[in-house]
Amino acid sequence: MMKYLQNLGRSLMLPVAVLPAAAIIVGIGNWINAFDEGNIIAVFLQNGGNAILTNLAVLFAVGVAIGMSKNKDGAAALSGLVGFLVTTNMLSTKGVAGLKGIEQASVDAAFGNIENVFIGILSGLIAAALYNRVSHVKLPDAFAFFSGKRLVPITTAAVMLLISAVLLFIWPFVYNALVSFGEGISNLGAIGAGLYGFFNRLLIPTGLHHALNSVFWFDVAGINDIAKFWTGEGEQGITGRYLAGFFPIMMFGLPAAALAMYHTAKTKRKKQTASLMMAAGFASFFTGVTEPLEFSFMFLAPALYVVHALLTGLSLFIAASFQWIAGFTFSAGLVDYTLSFVAPMAQQPYMLVVQGLVFAVIYYFLFRFLIVKFNLKTPGREDDADLETEEADAVEPADATEKSSGGKSETAVMAEKIYDGLGGDENVLTVDNCVSRLRLEVNDMDKVNEEKIKATGVPGVNVVGKHNIQVVVGTQVQFVADEIRKMRKEE
Repeated sequence: MMKYLQNLGRSLMLPVAVLPAAAIIVGIGNWINAFDEGNIIAVFLQNGGNAILTNLAVLFAVGVAIGMSKNKDGAAALSGLVGFLVTTNMLSTKGVAGLKGIEQASVDAAFGNIENVFIGILSGLIAAALYNRVSHVKLPDAFAFFSGKRLVPITTAAVMLLISAVLLFIWPFVYNALVSFGEGISNLGAIGAGLYGFFNRLLIPTGLHHALNSVFWFDVAGINDIAKFWTGEGEQGITGRYLAGFFPIMMFGLPAAALAMYHTAKTKRKKQTASLMMAAGFASFFTGVTEPLEFSFMFLAPALYVVHALLTGLSLFIAASFQWIAGFTFSAGLVDYTLSFVAPMAQQPYMLVVQGLVFAVIYYFLFRFLIVKFNLKTPGREDDADLETEEADAVEPADATEKSSGGKSETAVMAEKIYDGLGGDENVLTVDNCVSRLRLEVNDMDKVNEEKIKATGVPGVNVVGKHNIQVVVGTQVQFVADEIRKMRKEE
């Protein structure tokens, strides 16, 4: 299960990589709009960035389908999208109204939140599983057109129809149970704020945190924290307590966690980790958009994510206890923090910076200790293989550059020789790659000629099972893998 979750975490890196840029664009747009409402540049930036941020579930459906499928094929991505569209259209407010023969106004509010991350990830996982299972199935001649990869999106649609039928009855129960739970803890004062903060983060992977948010941020239970904070119609020192505690986490805690993950990354992967952590950390600080950072480790190191949820709950409890109040309209980043100083309900908002600095220290040292102590697989620390050292991973194979060689690049020539050494089409079942290695599944290990593979100049070959072998290539591995995929015979 842990290996499966880590593979899921790695598959999310493709869509996660685009989120920091989108968050920063939206943050700049929000800032401009705050000082010049309706500014055309602000609207331009907001619309562009939100096109990505508001479609996170779709990105995850496609990204997970690609990442979890054996061949990282476009058919898997299409299937993930098909599965997501089937479910969200079947269970939309309009869809449910049609199925039940009732007015849209009578449909349970839970179906208004069906386009969430949970459905996106579920669609991607099912699409990938079906791709791995049926993409090589041959149908009878009468249906041959629908064989192989074309069968995957069709099968995915059918399976998601069945899942939608189940969710039609289960989804309202789950969603409304969370709303009722939120209403129950709202009467616990500062402790309730802390519990809300904990469960808010804990539910982020599923997208169901919106059910809790509706209780505390909006007018489901009369709290309506966001609107009352900005209009000044709430109670001084109370209104905003479900908002304020997020600022120390998003502006200070998570960026410090990003620094800890960078410092604990493997030496040969620090540059790669730095680019992700820097962008995601800045997005969290500046705009309060934390998904790029949180999704980078929540599946790779779920225990660490629980620690993050606990610290978030603690932050909300402390801010609520001391009545340090600030609020947001978009998220708890620098943009909204700056604007909240002039809000009528703000109370000692500068103390949230002090609290944030303390939490930055806690996050950095606690994350660093836990990552090293328990060898958590945060970004830059994932297992490449079972080799005892990683030095070989950084070694570039001889002549692996893109130079012309009889009309073919050196990478293509290397790929041909490696593939031939593996036994070619008759022996190679699947081709995958990580940061520096080809990961291959073969039918018969006895047909693999390791000497022929090593003659290409690769740093090493590692047999890791009866049917699994890895070829250490170096940072050019993706291009070698792509060349091998091109030469494979499609069934």
